[in-house]
Amino acid sequence: METIPVPGQMHFSKSAGDTLRIGLTGSWTIGATIPSAAEAEKEIEVNQPLRTVAFDAAELSGWDSGLLVFLLRILHYCAQRHIAVDQQGLPLGVQRLLRLALAVPEKEDARRQAVHESFLADVGKETLDLAQSSGAILDFIGEALLVFLRFLGGKIRFRRVDLMLLIQECGAQALPIVTLISILVGLILAFVGAVQLKMFGAQIYVADLVGIAMAREMGAMMTGIIMAGRTGAAFAAQLGTMQVNEEIDALKTMGISPMEFLVMPRIIALVLMMPLLCIYADFMGILGGLLVGIGMLDLSFMEYLNETREALTLTHFSVGIFKGVVFGILVALSGCLRGMQCGRSSSAVGLAATSAVVTAIVAIIMCDGLFAIITNTLGI
Repeated sequence: METIPVPGQMHFSKSAGDTLRIGLTGSWTIGATIPSAAEAEKEIEVNQPLRTVAFDAAELSGWDSGLLVFLLRILHYCAQRHIAVDQQGLPLGVQRLLRLALAVPEKEDARRQAVHESFLADVGKETLDLAQSSGAILDFIGEALLVFLRFLGGKIRFRRVDLMLLIQECGAQALPIVTLISILVGLILAFVGAVQLKMFGAQIYVADLVGIAMAREMGAMMTGIIMAGRTGAAFAAQLGTMQVNEEIDALKTMGISPMEFLVMPRIIALVLMMPLLCIYADFMGILGGLLVGIGMLDLSFMEYLNETREALTLTHFSVGIFKGVVFGILVALSGCLRGMQCGRSSSAVGLAATSAVVTAIVAIIMCDGLFAIITNTLGI
């Protein structure tokens, strides 16, 4: 039967001659509960002035490195306050180990110290990091462009079956979540418009609001954000795991370009599927608005359908589809970039997936703002 060690304890007594005696009892081992050195330091501080700190280990039942760590801290504490330490009451083995530990002086600057840098130094480091990361992004985009040009010439090597599986993952398997989000967005747009338009008796224009907003903006943007969180993160996790398992290094060793074999099929698959998903999201959003128009605004099916058909033009759909293509490129590049930049640990895979989602969403929002300025300037 295993015996449970008696927890280590200590008691204090101050004798004549300004000496504080620390009695050690019980088992002072790592597996047992031992007091903190901070308690002894506090007691020494309370009993000042002191000349000597002594130990009494007559009732000590066991010890290991846990006791040594405790005693070394007390020795350093007393040395800083010029208090002598009497080690005669300690076991001989403990005394010998303490002499060995104190035989070699501690190297200067061996302890880690917090470094507080100035504000300008922090700004400079962040600027350098931004410049370095921007350079890495441009290098990756340039390499991807060159590989794409070789793809148009039929000169790159990748497995066609991988491309078909990626198309299925980026397309058909994404339909459920795209359907749900698009219908809900259409419902929300219709509700927001209905509250205001009912005040003027212009409920019929909810169809215009929902149709144009979905075709030009929300269909492409929501699909891009969904694919960033779903597919972009998956790309980063897949490539990051390959990086951790050194599979990408193995491809390079065999003379196979990871950009051709891994990155380009993912970019092609997402670019091909994003326009189709955007069109599908547009119609799902219009369906969501139709549900509100029929159920809340007392509009007939044909009234809503005719108003939507009159409001929408091919220009609206073309703008949204073009945005979808660009957003697909941004999501694919962000996911593959962060995956290829992944570190060699399991935690780095999670960070790469998170970074891919953040990078893709920021790029989508910035690009959509740029599109808004361009279309407004051109009058499209």
